[in-house]
Amino acid sequence: MIERDPPPFLQPDAAGIAEAAAILDRGKLLAFPSETVYGLGADAEDVDAVMRIYEAKGRPATHPVIVHISPDSDPGYWVHELPHAARLLIDAFWPGPLTLILKRAAHIPDVVSGGQDSVGLRCPSHPVAQALLRAFDGFREGHGGVAGPSANRFGHVSPTTAQHVREEFGNAIPILDGGSSKVGIESTILDLSRGFPALLRPGHLTPQQLAAVLGEMPRLPDGSDASAPRASGTLKAHYATRTPLALLTADDIGAMAIEHAGERIAIVARRSAIGDIADLPNVVFVAAPEDPSQYAQALYGLLRELDRGDLERILIERLPASPAWAAINDRLGRAAAAFDDNLPVDD
Repeated sequence: MIERDPPPFLQPDAAGIAEAAAILDRGKLLAFPSETVYGLGADAEDVDAVMRIYEAKGRPATHPVIVHISPDSDPGYWVHELPHAARLLIDAFWPGPLTLILKRAAHIPDVVSGGQDSVGLRCPSHPVAQALLRAFDGFREGHGGVAGPSANRFGHVSPTTAQHVREEFGNAIPILDGGSSKVGIESTILDLSRGFPALLRPGHLTPQQLAAVLGEMPRLPDGSDASAPRASGTLKAHYATRTPLALLTADDIGAMAIEHAGERIAIVARRSAIGDIADLPNVVFVAAPEDPSQYAQALYGLLRELDRGDLERILIERLPASPAWAAINDRLGRAAAAFDDNLPVDD
């Protein structure tokens, strides 16, 4: 059997954007860049196409996907009603890494919401994503929406480059190459579907930033909000490496590194917190960025690199419990939870 070279990545020029939009129009899957992570996209109003996302990822169909729209699109097309709070947040943060959960319009298929009566909407700021969405609008009379969860197998580390997507899916899915994602972690998800703002997933935008626009602090996730809609990235365990990963304090990292001195382990920590532990002979030390934004941008690429490093375990420093670090602690905590027990995982 002759092995064929992988197809080239679609380039972010006019021809590549046009081809990418045509792929979506034909009901096919397309991986595309955003400022957060790369998405696995399909026409959000094509039930069969969206089901192909679930099949490709191995993702349960009860888990909703986020619909991405262009800056020129009317979000009102997708929802039963666009409340005043949503308009304020759209004016303040779109295009950008904010997903709003709103009541779904009756004509929008419930496959994008996992059977719920809500829908997640986002307008990405990545220029290549915007060009793709505008081109797809041309096929849908200005109402093109692309369903796009992260372009990785269910439960794995999200991709932030086109090559990461290729590593996940091989040659099976065309990939529009937009370079490295600048934010590096998934969007903040805010629920507005129940008459009050509630944070479902932390992200680049903090609750304090949202509160400054809304005039009130969103409810924060504490495990007690049983009426909250299901949303991407909110299961207890996901974003998982294949190599066992633990999230620990600096002191506990030191104790575990000594305990497992016969193993080849990686430690990811801020140099200011870890001290001489980094110099142990069995340790592959990675100096984590001291700045939260830089840490977030590097996180998934680093986890993927360590996963290829023939390591027996990865130990990561638990970061400060402050708003600036909340989203990163959230992702790392869920990645570590995958190795705590037999919990289900999500993307």
